[in-house]
Amino acid sequence: MPIINISVTGKPDAALSASIAKEITEITATQLRKDPTITAVAVSYVDPQHWFAGGKSLAEHGTSTFWLDIKVVDGTNTKLELEAYLKALFAAFGRLLGGVHEESYAFVHEVPAAAYGYGGKTQEFRFISGRLQAA
Repeated sequence: MPIINISVTGKPDAALSASIAKEITEITATQLRKDPTITAVAVSYVDPQHWFAGGKSLAEHGTSTFWLDIKVVDGTNTKLELEAYLKALFAAFGRLLGGVHEESYAFVHEVPAAAYGYGGKTQEFRFISGRLQAA
């Protein structure tokens, strides 16, 4: 159920966006155990002349970069899972974008279950409902 916002350098490319969404959804399912059928991904593009790292544009660096921002419910993943996720993300974007600048980032927000949800229901509600049904 995560929402994943991704920004990459380059011109908008529907085929690349589809490849990014597919691969990142798979990595998120594998590394963080998130259901791919309810994972949302939004991809946006920034001209490399307008993205800076170390005071120089990515156009000057001659590399690509990305920023990935994902929200998950707190306590659902271990530090080792998060570490493996970040490593897998960097490898995937290296393949997808043809190499990425070291100053590329991923941020996993761990948010309270009572403050996060979809379809008008919080994740806390879904958890408690599931436990009651199991009892």
